[in-house]
Order: sequence, then structure tokens, then C-alpha cells
Amino acid sequence: MATPGLRDLPLLPGSPRRLSPRTGVRGCQGPPSGQQYLKVPGPQTQNPQDSSSRDSGQASGGESPHSSSVINNYLDANEPVSSEARLSRMHFHDNQRKVDYVLAYHYRKRGAHLGQGSPGHSLAVISNGETNKEHHAGGPGDIELGPLHALEEERREQREEFEHNLMAAGLELEKDLENKSQGSIFVRIHAPWQVLAREAEFLKIKVPTKKMYEIKAGGSIAKKFNAILQKLSSPLQPRVPEHSHNRMKNLSYPFSREKMYLYNIQEKDTFFDNATRSRIVHEILKRTACSRANNTMGINSLIANNIYEAAYPLHDGEYDSPGDDMNDRKLLYQEWARYGVFYKFQPIDLIRKYFGEKIGLYFAWLGLYTSFLIPSSVIGVIVFLYGCATIEEDIPSKEMCDQQNAFTMCPLCDKSCDYWNLSSACGTARASHLFDNPATVVFSIFMALWATMFLENWKRLQMRLGYFWDLTGIEEEEERAQEHSRPEYETKVREKMLKESDKSVVQKLETNMTETEDEDDEDKLTWKDRFPGYLMNFASILFMIALTFSIVFGVIVYRITTAAALSLNKATRSNVRVTVTATAVIINLVVILILDEIYGAVAKWLTKIEVPKTEQTFEERLILKAFLLKFVNAYSPIFYVAFFKGRFVGRPGSYVYVFDGYRMEECAPGGCLMELCIQLSIIMLGKQLIQNNIFEIGVPKLKKLFRKLKDETEPGETDPDHSKRPEQWDLDYSLEPYTGLTPEYMEMIIQFGFVTLFVASFPLAPVFALLNNVIEVRLDAKKFVTELRRPDAVRTKDIGIWFDILSGIGKFSVIINAFVIAVTSDFIPRLVYQYSYSHNGTLHGFVNHTLSFFNVSQLKEGTQPENSHFDQEVQFCRFKDYREPPWAPNPYEFSKQYWSVLSARLAFVIIFQNLVMFLSVLVDWMIPDIPTDISDQIKKEKSLLVDFFLKEEHEKLKLSEEPAQKSEGGGDQSRRSRAASSAPSNRSQPGSIASAGSQHTNV
Repeated sequence: MATPGLRDLPLLPGSPRRLSPRTGVRGCQGPPSGQQYLKVPGPQTQNPQDSSSRDSGQASGGESPHSSSVINNYLDANEPVSSEARLSRMHFHDNQRKVDYVLAYHYRKRGAHLGQGSPGHSLAVISNGETNKEHHAGGPGDIELGPLHALEEERREQREEFEHNLMAAGLELEKDLENKSQGSIFVRIHAPWQVLAREAEFLKIKVPTKKMYEIKAGGSIAKKFNAILQKLSSPLQPRVPEHSHNRMKNLSYPFSREKMYLYNIQEKDTFFDNATRSRIVHEILKRTACSRANNTMGINSLIANNIYEAAYPLHDGEYDSPGDDMNDRKLLYQEWARYGVFYKFQPIDLIRKYFGEKIGLYFAWLGLYTSFLIPSSVIGVIVFLYGCATIEEDIPSKEMCDQQNAFTMCPLCDKSCDYWNLSSACGTARASHLFDNPATVVFSIFMALWATMFLENWKRLQMRLGYFWDLTGIEEEEERAQEHSRPEYETKVREKMLKESDKSVVQKLETNMTETEDEDDEDKLTWKDRFPGYLMNFASILFMIALTFSIVFGVIVYRITTAAALSLNKATRSNVRVTVTATAVIINLVVILILDEIYGAVAKWLTKIEVPKTEQTFEERLILKAFLLKFVNAYSPIFYVAFFKGRFVGRPGSYVYVFDGYRMEECAPGGCLMELCIQLSIIMLGKQLIQNNIFEIGVPKLKKLFRKLKDETEPGETDPDHSKRPEQWDLDYSLEPYTGLTPEYMEMIIQFGFVTLFVASFPLAPVFALLNNVIEVRLDAKKFVTELRRPDAVRTKDIGIWFDILSGIGKFSVIINAFVIAVTSDFIPRLVYQYSYSHNGTLHGFVNHTLSFFNVSQLKEGTQPENSHFDQEVQFCRFKDYREPPWAPNPYEFSKQYWSVLSARLAFVIIFQNLVMFLSVLVDWMIPDIPTDISDQIKKEKSLLVDFFLKEEHEKLKLSEEPAQKSEGGGDQSRRSRAASSAPSNRSQPGSIASAGSQHTNV
């Protein structure tokens, strides 16, 4: 094939004119397909700092401001650059413009043919406004690259159009040359001041004004108490700047370009911090359209279609860099993300500054939850120690251990099991008293109130953080305005329109998609479109729940059959109960861990089928499904032991059989509470140790290792600059992508359920949760700082649907603990006996009272014990139940004691539930959601803001009148200045919206 004439790299079409935030450019012509020729220049005589215009909206070099093309600048990377900027690796190669965001993609060409000369190491700097350079075709440094695949060519054109539209929105871009057969390309994005100011006004970002005021701590007693508290806790405070100036606060006001005089703008490059700059760029990326990609809207859609691989803001340098140079990431690592500082408080303000409000609120919630576990752990240990101290005074366990009582119990299985003495279960009875004593009832009431106190204090802390973080003005309308449709939703709508409309309507849709999205907020997918997804969701969730129950039933069958098999062997007969319980709990734990991973993937798949419109809706529905499935998975074995085991056994002579010859399993002689404690502790500790810690530590490291091995084994060209220090965008690209806070919240919510739902059976649960969370805080911190790409800063005022789930678990725990105390433990039978049937008001004779008689001659044929070792022939055996004796008129019917105990149990559930609910409501009412000092400060801030505005407007008016009086025509100019200065004062209330025209005002 004849080689075409040499020509420069096709210019990216662009326009130096500034577009409004809601407008995109379409119909741009991409470069022709086929071979590309990249121009590699010789040494530049022009300083790289001067080769790119800082103003993205102005043309230079005498060109018309309405020029229709943007020239690409080629900079030789071998040229000397400032060491100061290159050390930070956070700027463009002009050492001035900061990299606010990075887009990454991988390209692959079919072949490459090198021309004469060395290609060098060059960059293609795409910058708005550089229109006065020309490149000459041909030269000794040209590289002839092979043509792209058809799909790659299409993606390249889509990327070029999208990048052009980003430049049209005011952003400045820099990217590497595609001078190899394959590789990764990073598009660096910089937002100039004009774009930052415009978008900050559009997004209503609150920024500090010049006015500062002191936050008063209240009365003199409160001041002294706070001073003493700060002095005592000073060793626990992280050494970060935020904690040294926490008594002073700037007045904040939504950014407005018409009120620039209000803000303390000392340097435009640092006025907006890195998190805010990246958030602004991300908002532009989310709403920028690309008509070549089926009018795809936003960077998320392009990533979903594999046009780009990743989009992320940069970390503030390395966390483990040698030297004294400090950045926020390094500070977070030293004072927060190391296990050596586990005893210190979290620097919540710095976390919020670096990661945004959403992640800041998560760690604030986790810190409050962990601190609240301290008093509950102390009380739980006291309850446990009380059980240990009173074990020798427990009359029922003494009676069970007394050899003289010699209660002959009925066989535990057919044929192979012999009669046995109740005194042989002495150890189980004594161990049950550790958790089944009157103190556990008090502890259950305490934990129900503890959950209410925790939620109320979180609401107060949330309001306090919202005040200090300037979140009090966020409205739902603003949050909805920032929501963008998900790529899957747009695709579904497009498919629906293609089916229902002809070609002309489809073309109309493609040209008016942006305007349609702005004007039509109604859901474009009706319930009929979603019905198949809803039906699939309902059927799948029912199937998953049924699968969980069937697995629990399978474990029950395993316990029954294993117990029967071990009972046949004399060597294993004595340890049947311990062996079966331990192995069954381990099987349950393994199944729970496996199903947890499966259910997480299933919940995500089911949510995608529903096609939610926005990311927030998608996240909420995903959370609800995942929580429902994981809740059933984690707690169903525990619910079985607590409320069902031993309830459907039957009685001697009339047992309930699962299969032929396999009786339903019974509780231990001391009750099911001890087994419930074992089940709960092993599952809780196993989940925390294996799932929360080992998986979180091991899996990311394995992924990183596999990715490294893949990069090393992948064939490709070697980079001659591999020995050089890698850039920050390269380092961040090798990190794991951030996938959201749902897994972090989910594991803590499940743990919260373990702590509150069955705390009556396991008072030590808060202790193990506390020990886990001390590690969990630092583990999550280290993951966010060192192993994940920097997340986009998300502005939110609360933790969302998680608070509703926590509140629901807290209320549900009251009911569960009431039934655990009433049904599973022996607390109610003991009370009934002590006050209704005891002769002396004590528990003497309680064990005998709970055991019924059975005539062994009425055992079914073939179920009698073989080769009984009892010295004398047994006529009656005992079993635990309230039934009439064989000599009564109605033998083996439920006795009066049974109905007395049952009615007392139901009465206790009702009284306990209503009492605790009443106390919870009382606590809720007594603790205001908004702290009094914060409420006063909010009122004070509004008053100060009004005074500040009036003062600044007055100063501005005086400055505008002075030159007007000295000039000719001063009267007209003075009137105009008065009108200009008085117009904004009508919109000077907090939270007001600047007019649409102000968005285009040059600053």
C-alpha cells in the first residue's frame, strides 16, 4: 500500500468560547481513520511555562477569540523543568497548573514502523487558547504508527470528542503521546480559576468569608470542664492542625462571583482545596455529553462502555516519602492510619477535608460506635463476673450436681442410649448460670437503652459536624440537582425509544438528550418496563431465603444423624453433645462466610435488573437487598437454637422423628441458652476474624500481587524511562479502585445486630466487638490512605438509609431479647416456682418441679435401651417438661404448671417490651436532636452574617462613590454604582442562588 504524505497529528476540534455548565458540543469531526503520524519536534526555544495559556477561554497570538480549532502543543520531556514542581508530581509539565483529575485508558495498535530518528519522550499538551502555533509535516523525528482496530478507532474518536467537550467547558487537558504499539495513557485535567468560580457558584459550595468569630463553650462551669477534659485527653489527640484552632470559625457563605469582596482570597490556586477542586471537575465530567457514543452522558457511562478505564483524583503525594515534606495524606498516615496510634482519637476534620463529607461521616459514626462500646463492655464484664461469683450460690445447679438426688433420666436416643443420671450434666448446668442469671435481664434492659442513647448521640454529633462542616444549608433539592442518570438507565431508555419510535424520533432524541434531561424530570421507565425486574427480584430473594433455611435444616439433619452415629460407639458416646455442637457451629460459620460473598454479588445483580435511575437510588436498593439476605444468612442458625431447638421433640413414648429412627434433637439439661451462647460467640468471632480482618487484609494484597505479576508478564514495549521516579498518576492507577462504603457499613451493622439482638445470652459480645473495632478503625484507615485510589469528595449531611436500619435493629432487639429471656432461659420458670409453688420462697426443689415422670413400660417396642448398666430395674424415668404423671387421670397431658409458666412468659414479653420501649422514647425525648450550643451558634451565625453583609456593602458603596464624585458625569455613575451595589444585597441571605446571568460573569 502506498504510504500517504506525512501530516501532523489531526487536531482535536475545539472552541475557545466558554459554554454554560449544562451545554455540550456535538457533531465534531474526528480525524480520519487509517495511519497516524505523530510529530516529534526538536528542542523548543519557547519556555514551556509560556507555551500554554492560563486562561482557558481566551485566544492568544492575535487569533480571533472565535477561532474554531485548538492547536496541540508538543513539549519535549527531556527539557529541564523545575525540580520543585516535579518532586510534587501534582502538576502539568509547565510546573504551574495543578492536576485536579486524571482519566486513564489503554490503547493497542496493530503495528508500528519507526522512521528515521529517535522518537524522544514527548507529551501532547491539549490546552485551550493556544492557537498561534503551526506544525510542519515530515521530518527526521516522525513515527509511523499502524492503524487502530475498528473498535479502537471508534473509541479514540469518542475520547477525542469527549475531551474536546471538556475543553469547551473550560477545562485544560494534558496527555501523553501514543508513541508505542500499546500502553496506558493518562489524561490530566486542570480546572482554571474561571471554571472553579463558575462551578462553585453553580454547586452552591460554601466557602469561608473574611469574618471569623469565637465559638463560646457556654457557662463558666462548662468552660472549666472542657479545659480540664482537653488537658487530660491531650495525649490522645492527634497532632494535626485542625485541633489547635477549634475555638474559632469562619463565617461561611455559598460562593458568588458577584460578591468576591466577601471572601478572603489570598491566592486563587489554593483558595479551593484539592478535594473541592476534584469534586468540581468530577461534576463537569458527569454532565459532559459525547454524541459519538450514542449521546452518552458523563464519564461513568464512558467507563461502563470501556472507552476509558478509570477516572480518579490524585492523592496528595506519597504517604511514606522520606524527608520532612508533609502533605495531608502523609499526615493522615502518621496520625491515623497506623496501628501504633490506635489509642488516639481520629482527626475527623482532616479526614473530611481529604476524603469528603460522606467518608468523614462514616469514620465519625464508627468512632462514636466504638466509644459507646466501652461502657457496654464494662457492664457486660460485670454481669459475667457476677455469674462467676454467684455460681456456688445457685440452688438449681447445686441440686443437679447433687449425687444423692439421683434423678434417673430417660434415654437420649433409641436402643443404643442408656438411662442416665442428671448429675452427669453438672458442668453444663454450672456453665449455664454464667449467662442465665438475674443480671442478664438488667443487662438486656440496659442494652436496649444503650442502643437508643447511641442513636440519639449520633444525631447530635451529626448536627454538630454539620454545623462545623457547613452542611446545615444542604437541601434535598440541591442534592437531587446533582444527581445524574446512571449509564445503564440511559441505555435502557434508549433501547425503549428505539423500539417505540421511528428513526426521525431517535435522531431527535439524540440531538435533544441534554435538554430533555433538564426539562423532563419524570421517570422515563414506567412500572410496566420495570415489572420483569421486580418479579425477578421477588422470586430471587424468596429463593435465597429458602436456600438459607434449607441449609440450616441440612445442618440440623447433620447434627441429628451424627449424634445418632456417635451414640452407637461406646468410646465417643460420652462426648456426643460437645462434638456435634462444635462441628455444626463451624459448618454454619463456613456456610455463612461463603453465602455472604454470594449474596453480595446476587444483591448487586438484582439491583441492576431493576435499573434504578440515579446512583443514590441504586445504592439504597442495593443496601436493602444485601442487608436482608445477609441478615437472614447470619442470624438464621442463631434463631433456630434460640427459639426452635427442643420445642418440637415430643415426649418419651411419642417422640417426633425427622427420618425413620432419627429423633429431633433436644436442648442440654441446663437449657438451650448455653448452646445459644456458644453458637453466637463462634459465629460472631469467626466473621470478625476471618471476613472483616483476614479478607480485608489478604484479598487486596493478593489482588495487588496478581496485577503486578500480570503487568510483568504482559508482552509489550519496555519503557526506557522505567528507572525514573514514577508520576503520581501512575502510582494511583496501580491502587485498588474505590467501590463505596456499603461493605464497611454492612459489616458494622451485622456486628451491631450481634451486640444488641441476643445480648441476653452473651453479655461478652460488646467486649469482642470493641476489640474488633479498635483494629477495624485503623484497618479501614490504612486501606483508604494506602491501598485505594482517592475517592471523589461527596457532600452529604447524614449517613442515609443506614440510620433507619440501625433504628430498626434497635427496636427489633427489644422484642428478641424479651423472647430470649422468656422462652430460652429459665428466668421465668424460676420466678413462677419461687412465688407460686415453693414452700419457703426459695428455689429448693426447682429441678424436681421441672421434671416429669414417664413409665418405661410404655416405651415403643424396639426403642428400649439395650444392655442397661443400671443396678436396679428402672420403673420410671424423668424428662424435662411440665406434664401430668402416668398415674394421673390424664397422663402425659400438659399440667397446670405448664400453663402458668406459659402465661407468665407471655406477660413478661409484653411488660418487658412496653417498659423498654417507653424508656427508649423517654430517653429520645429527654435528649434533643440538636445540641443547645449548636442551635445557639447557628442563630448567632445568621445574625453575624447579616451584620457582615451590611458592613461590606456599606464599605463597597463608599469606595464606589469616592471616584465617582471626582469624575465628570459623577451623578450618573454614582447612581449606577448604587444600583449595582444594592442589587446583590437582596440576595444576601444564606443559601440563596445566584442569578443565571451571574454564572457567565468574568472575575
